Amino acid sequence: MDHDAPNKLYVPEAGKHLGLGKNGSYAAAARGEIPVLRFGSRLRVPVVAFERMLAEAADSRKEPTT
Repeated sequence: MDHDAPNKLYVPEAGKHLGLGKNGSYAAAARGEIPVLRFGSRLRVPVVAFERMLAEAADSRKEPTT
């Protein structure tokens, strides 16, 4: 594990990667569109889950080859 790389993001940081503002980021997290862990009232986005979500979205956009 790379100890210099963050293993979690704040919700607005994750949303920024998706082109969302602060309010839109929290709304997306509430809808389950951004993966979050809840610690009391604090929300954090696990980097591994966020990257997996992005990879799955990219894979679903690829056209199947026949």
